[in-house]
Amino acid sequence: MRESLRRLTSDELVTRTMGGKRRVRVELLDGEHINVDIDRKARGADLLDRVCEDLDVLERDYFGLLHQQRGDPRVWVDLNRRLSKTFRNEPWDVRLAVKFYPPEPSELRDDVSRYQISLAVRRDLMEGRLTCSTITYALLASYILQAELGDSTGHLAPTALSDYRAAPLHAVTPDMGERARELHARHKGQTPAEAELNYLENAKKLPLYGAELHCARDSEEVDIVLAVCASGVSVYRDGVLMNRFPWAKITKISYNKKSYTLKLRPSEFDAFETQLSFKLPSTRACKKLWRCSVEHHIFFRRESPVKVERIAGFPRLGSRRISCRRTLRQMRADPPLPREIVA
Repeated sequence: MRESLRRLTSDELVTRTMGGKRRVRVELLDGEHINVDIDRKARGADLLDRVCEDLDVLERDYFGLLHQQRGDPRVWVDLNRRLSKTFRNEPWDVRLAVKFYPPEPSELRDDVSRYQISLAVRRDLMEGRLTCSTITYALLASYILQAELGDSTGHLAPTALSDYRAAPLHAVTPDMGERARELHARHKGQTPAEAELNYLENAKKLPLYGAELHCARDSEEVDIVLAVCASGVSVYRDGVLMNRFPWAKITKISYNKKSYTLKLRPSEFDAFETQLSFKLPSTRACKKLWRCSVEHHIFFRRESPVKVERIAGFPRLGSRRISCRRTLRQMRADPPLPREIVA
């Protein structure tokens, strides 16, 4: 009986065979869900394009799709792979997310893309991947209030900050709420698009803005966090920045089993290249970090996507499939597709 109910729920709510199609349940950045019917042989890129079309997002290359795999809730869907090979079992559940955060939000040309990226930053703050001081929480919250409510009326409901996901619950205090209300009053006249841009312009200054975090250990077996972002790879210990390696300084990124290695070009005081290795909890985690690093390097540093070849001597080192359709330079050179005007 229980198995029958489980099968019935799965068939009705999420993935159903409909003439070679599958129904995918997509969680959006605002927490809402939509169902997308897509061909069973479609690739991850096809699904991402369908979701972006439904949301009217033009600058799609900043975005990606997350799914859960073996207990890890943040595994990126391979855009070049068939969905039927990615999802071995039903249901097909994915979550829209920002994969590459724009280092300069002011360069975004699409208001809808900017809005979706601001939702992603709000989600990062709410889920604890991004943290800041109480003063910064209040400043960011004030721009959300301006975007959502318009000009201040001098009164703010006690639950407004939580209702609009302006700040995580642990940061909401009477003092912070009062400070956010005061700052909100100063933003009079700003349109929602202007408020969202100002929100991102302040959020981009946070140390972990747009960073993918990976738990690891250094050569002394000390627990650290490796943060991969637009500028490079950073090392944090107990929340404190210990070292930063810009992409321009990194000459090679590799992994072997649980070992992740960065090779750094020599400085003016060094005669040889420096090689740093970090230990990850598993081979799967190490491969995930390597892939994240390579994709970020390609997107933010390269003129165009490049094919990543297998390393000689390591015939079974893992997949070299990279999900990066266009680089940031290509996006800046090519304007987004014009939005259709419906009469």
